[in-house]
Amino acid sequence: MMGLYAAATTLALPLINRALRQRVAAGKEIAGRLGERRGIAGLARPAGPLIWIHGASLGEAMSTLALIDALQTRRADLSVLVTTGTVTSAHVLADRLPPRAMHQFAPLDHRPWVRCFLDHWQPDMAIWIESELWPALLTETARRNIPMFLLNGRMSPRSTRRWRWGGVLTRRLLSRFSVIQAQDPDAAERFRRLGAHQVSVGGNLKLAAAPLPVDTAALAVARDAIGQRPVLVAASTHPGEELRLAAIHRALTPRHPGLLTILAPRHPARGAAVLAELAAAGYAAGLRSRGDGIADHELYIADTLGELGLFYRLAEITVVGGTLAPIGGHNPLEAGRLGCAIVIGPHTSRQHDTVTRLLAAGGALQAGDDTALEQHIGHLLSDPQARSALARQAALIADDAGRALDLALVALQPYLHHLDTPGGTDAHHANA
Repeated sequence: MMGLYAAATTLALPLINRALRQRVAAGKEIAGRLGERRGIAGLARPAGPLIWIHGASLGEAMSTLALIDALQTRRADLSVLVTTGTVTSAHVLADRLPPRAMHQFAPLDHRPWVRCFLDHWQPDMAIWIESELWPALLTETARRNIPMFLLNGRMSPRSTRRWRWGGVLTRRLLSRFSVIQAQDPDAAERFRRLGAHQVSVGGNLKLAAAPLPVDTAALAVARDAIGQRPVLVAASTHPGEELRLAAIHRALTPRHPGLLTILAPRHPARGAAVLAELAAAGYAAGLRSRGDGIADHELYIADTLGELGLFYRLAEITVVGGTLAPIGGHNPLEAGRLGCAIVIGPHTSRQHDTVTRLLAAGGALQAGDDTALEQHIGHLLSDPQARSALARQAALIADDAGRALDLALVALQPYLHHLDTPGGTDAHHANA
């Protein structure tokens, strides 16, 4: 089956190369770094042991930052290569990765390109995050006897049905992992049914992340400009959500004069489109990317990369994006770590366990519709004690989420120790 897969990717090369050119034109690839997609490294391999961590996009990559810090604390000589597939993740990681950690775009799953990638980087360990599993990448890594781990493993019912078609190939691919840590018991059971071994529940690394960073000078300027105005942040919003939140803002302002509502789209490139949509509906708004002053507006679109930590620190209340539309929601604990009272809409399938814990602990309010959402926000704006209690409980849940990082480190520690042994970092390279 791997032979058929390899033949199919070879036959598809003209289509793959055309798709890459189209993605460059659409801003989804960086022209000067297309070689990385073909396995051609854009950086030299550093000397010494190197761990390779692979995730699909920004969310997965950001979830590794605390892990990278912990690994490098245990080994000062350790280098880390992070691969992803999105331009946004490349831009953000360029600012966030620590020394001795670097980013490259992942090679597409064509065997010669994967081999070229592995020939250059020769990783001593390989860690996959969530569910970005490609047959050639897994097979070629295993062929070199590189220890392989799957952390934060996610396997939805739909993905399970798709992987089941692979039959023996799926079982062989999943059996390559020395350790699989699933996000929750349901995902762990699905991995086992597909033939995986060494499966345990490790929790969600995204929930174990350190507080989002902030430019302290920018924070001071924004706080001075806003003064005592109440601030609501809607974070990681999707199409349709911004207009609904603008309507709620308008309904609340007679009772809460000066209310500032900051809309932070999940994809910042949508900023201009959100502005146009609001204008067409009769709302005036400021746009962060064009330099509009935050103090001059009631609605403000935060369409810049890497500044969500700034806006959470300005907020008293946060509405979690992706929960008003049927998206499934985004990580609410980013806001919880930074002192926000959290309000969540009805659509929480992607964050079910976290939301359940928050609601049970009194760390969030959930609204079934826009009327309830307006009522919850209005109540929190009027009641500082209720806001503080909600934020306090969310912070406790966020602190407890660090357990996922601890479990990941326990699983990796024996292999980190192996890197310390004479010849430990070079044993698999002889087989490359």
